[in-house]
Amino acid sequence: MSDWTSTAIALLEADANRSADTHLHLFPLPPEWGIDLYLKDESVHPTGSLKHRLARSLLLYGLVNGRIRQDTTLVESSSGSTAVSEAYFARMLGLKFITVVPRSTVQEKIDLIEFYGGICHFVDRPEDMSSEAQRLASDCTGHYLDQFTFAERATDWRGNNNIAESVFSQLAQERHPIPTWIVTGAGTGGTSATFGRYVKYRRHDTKVAVVDPEGSAFYDGWAGTVDPPVGRPSRIEGIGRPRVEPSFVPTVIDEMIQVPDAGSIAAIRLLRERTLHWAGGSTGTNLYGAFQLIARMRAAGETGSVVTLICDSGVRYANTYYSDEWVAAQGWDLAPHRARLERFLDSGVWTD
Repeated sequence: MSDWTSTAIALLEADANRSADTHLHLFPLPPEWGIDLYLKDESVHPTGSLKHRLARSLLLYGLVNGRIRQDTTLVESSSGSTAVSEAYFARMLGLKFITVVPRSTVQEKIDLIEFYGGICHFVDRPEDMSSEAQRLASDCTGHYLDQFTFAERATDWRGNNNIAESVFSQLAQERHPIPTWIVTGAGTGGTSATFGRYVKYRRHDTKVAVVDPEGSAFYDGWAGTVDPPVGRPSRIEGIGRPRVEPSFVPTVIDEMIQVPDAGSIAAIRLLRERTLHWAGGSTGTNLYGAFQLIARMRAAGETGSVVTLICDSGVRYANTYYSDEWVAAQGWDLAPHRARLERFLDSGVWTD
């Protein structure tokens, strides 16, 4: 191993050590329910999202496999939080970073990527992102980080301070230390694969549920639908895909829940009012699904705990998910979903 590679790995490990751990917040549910809902706050990472863990793992994976060297250009196909975090780590290692983004990408995301020294390469059609990233990496003899292929294998699911190990460690002194459910979305599928593999490896009596937004192909992939239909780009940033990605591992998931997009946005607005936590849309998808599972536990007379994630901060979505004008332009009516959420928190019953 070269001196540069050794130093690069040490820098990434030092970042992990500085970042310490993310908080596990308790959502206020009626105490008489005997059910605790925890929110793992990934928005406090240095780059502000769950993808900070993934980006670090992808770079470590490239380094230990000899694919990233001192003069390697890093390439990705992402206009979201993954690209932001990868640009941060590329700058840390002194590497050039290019990400392929749709021309329609909002300026706020472009600005974040460029703030960390990343370069945005634009394509007209989102479906061309992956092939263009592969071409760019080939032309410059670079390394295509390819989050949608490598996410599930870049993270050590057995431990090494992955998100699953962190959650179970933080729950150790709680009244229900082994959660009944863990709820997460799927963008690459890496997080759900990590949780699903970890609970099996540790022999925990915990089930993993994946929530999926409208138009995503993951639900059909999990259900085993033959030739699942190609979806459309998700309006809930960070989760949902128009195709089943290679990193999505349906066999480690116990259940999937389809969540309406308007329900996700209603949920993050309720979260902000009830807890002051300001989160992005995928957190709302998580919360909407977690509430349904808790209602099911209540109906069965069960007690226990449920864990889900705050994936990123709502600051990035002040002009979209938290804008009434933007929401109206999407054709979303939040009122019926908000009423359903309020009824659940009052009664413990989920009504369709």
